[in-house]
Amino acid sequence: MTAPPVPPASPRWRRPLLLLLLLPAVLLAHLWLADRLVPQDLGFGDAPQRIARIDVAFVRELQPAAPVLRRLQPPRRGPRPAAALTADAALAAASAPLPALLREPLLEPLPEPLTEPLPAPAPSPAVATAGAASAPTGAASAAGTAEAGTAAAADGAMAGAASAAEMAAAAGAAASASAAFEWPPSTRLDYLLTGNYRGPVEGQARVDWLMRGSRYQVHLELSVGPPFAPLVSRRLSSDGEVGAAGLVPLRYEEETRVAFQQPRSLHMAFEPDRVRLANGREVPRPPGVQDSASQFVQMTWLFTTRAGLLAAGARVEIPLALPRAVDLWVYDVLGAETLYTPMGEVATMHVKPRREARPGGDLTAEFWVAPTLQYLPVRIVIRQDADTWVDLMIQRLPRQAQR
Repeated sequence: MTAPPVPPASPRWRRPLLLLLLLPAVLLAHLWLADRLVPQDLGFGDAPQRIARIDVAFVRELQPAAPVLRRLQPPRRGPRPAAALTADAALAAASAPLPALLREPLLEPLPEPLTEPLPAPAPSPAVATAGAASAPTGAASAAGTAEAGTAAAADGAMAGAASAAEMAAAAGAAASASAAFEWPPSTRLDYLLTGNYRGPVEGQARVDWLMRGSRYQVHLELSVGPPFAPLVSRRLSSDGEVGAAGLVPLRYEEETRVAFQQPRSLHMAFEPDRVRLANGREVPRPPGVQDSASQFVQMTWLFTTRAGLLAAGARVEIPLALPRAVDLWVYDVLGAETLYTPMGEVATMHVKPRREARPGGDLTAEFWVAPTLQYLPVRIVIRQDADTWVDLMIQRLPRQAQR
């Protein structure tokens, strides 16, 4: 009986050859993922001068601390004093200092700001005169009807002055509360990037919050592949000013670099009454509008200054200027979550947009903010669709500049 033939041994070079053939496929997959995350055919035109980056030095680590909430509270209103309100007293009431900053328990629902009904409008001099004349007072009985009418008219004028002073105090308190918010110093956050497109992808990302005076910049940079030779890199930059209502973007730009391709860029300009989109179309500018990069820091401002906003079940509305349109986005605060990061456990609140990612639609970004780290985002997930996404997880404590 003849033994069956033994198949020849596989050459030792076959496995390295297969790996070599797979390398272009992996490279193409990474490049395809980059194209899916880059807007196409927007008619960018000639890009303006690139945003000049604010130069800062990050010299210290931000240590976790109990969160501080700065409430915007209306002044308490008590009964009007019987004594006359002088001009000096009205000025002192309008410039009264705000209550001291309040520390809140970590991740507990925050109470709403104190609200009290506005005082009833001051009576007109005629009504006040009639009321005072009918009141049985010793002064009115002794002085007669004419003196009672004169005293009541003066009382009505004083009440009107008190009402005006209260309104001035309320307006001054609101303006002072906005000005009292202390923006965090220039801060750098480094992230590990993972993702998926028919398999895992890896890289790194960084967010820089930069300040100089009243000017701010936010730079979000991410890359896929090794740091020394990334296959894809993308930068989103917002440049503007800080104001009483948070960030006021003036310019926005994106730049994407893909291996073996020319860099692509787009830009938007924010005018006082309109936004010039990436394709040159102009649309009205809604109050509080943000861009793709500034929205994360604007959320920090909102969560720090508005009591009860960072609580499960709350929602945040932000007008977003994206390359193709300006639209209102609604974010839901889902609740508290503990993240297990390379630097340890971090207590966070999960914030997610109501819009679902879909092919051909706008990219969506959900994030996790850490109250113990100045409400900064310690995790960001950007989705193109259910199967195409990148996940940024903080890898070390944020670094900050000196104030």
